Amino acid sequence: MSEQNPEGKRTARERLAAERDKQKAADKRRRALIVGASVVCVLGLAAVIGVVAANAGKDDGSESAGPVVGPSGAQGKDGLAIPVGEESAKSTLTVWEDFRCPACKSFEEAYRSTIHELTDSGKLRVDYHLATIIDGGMGGTGSRNAANAAACAQDAGKFTPYHDVLYQNQPPEQDDAFAENSKLLELAAKVEGLDTPAFRKCVEDGTHNSWVNKSNEAFKKSGFSGTPTVLLNGKNIYQDQTMTPAKLKQMVEEAAKG
Repeated sequence: MSEQNPEGKRTARERLAAERDKQKAADKRRRALIVGASVVCVLGLAAVIGVVAANAGKDDGSESAGPVVGPSGAQGKDGLAIPVGEESAKSTLTVWEDFRCPACKSFEEAYRSTIHELTDSGKLRVDYHLATIIDGGMGGTGSRNAANAAACAQDAGKFTPYHDVLYQNQPPEQDDAFAENSKLLELAAKVEGLDTPAFRKCVEDGTHNSWVNKSNEAFKKSGFSGTPTVLLNGKNIYQDQTMTPAKLKQMVEEAAKG
């Protein structure tokens, strides 16, 4: 037994040394993983900071663009509503919208013909309020520039047809095509009599940009959650899941009788 003990002790020491080496290797791998994860987090943060910094330099439409010049015939509080239809109509539809907003386009496609029928018959008045929330969320200035162009069309007495053309030609939400005045002027050619030097100057100068910004500020302070927001005589009907163009027409016609 006395001759085997030294060998046994050496074997035990070797096993302990091997375990220590394995533990050191494991600790080294763990530290490498921790450092690697830290690098990923820092790179991720740097990427976020880079995106924010890149966007910070872009024109988001929030800055003042000169004096507030409302479009011709604008009414309501602070002159921020573009009215369509007869003032004597028994019902008023208040619409908050953004020309880059896909949900606004869907609403327009579903309700456009009914709204036109009711306004043309003198039974409904529509107050349009323009917002720029997609510019704020996605970046760019397409919402603002399109709204300015629509206000310029109001000056020319062509708001409704140009309004419809903008929605019929709305680009994908991520595509800020309406930021290009050339695109807005190209679409104006689809409205008879709109493409004039006065309209072009109004669009290119951003005549109503500050008015659009003021309208958007009013929207943000209103407490409404998004666009479109549609109120019939003060009641939010866009949130009514049972609402249809036929139901809207019935409600307006009943009010007209009363």
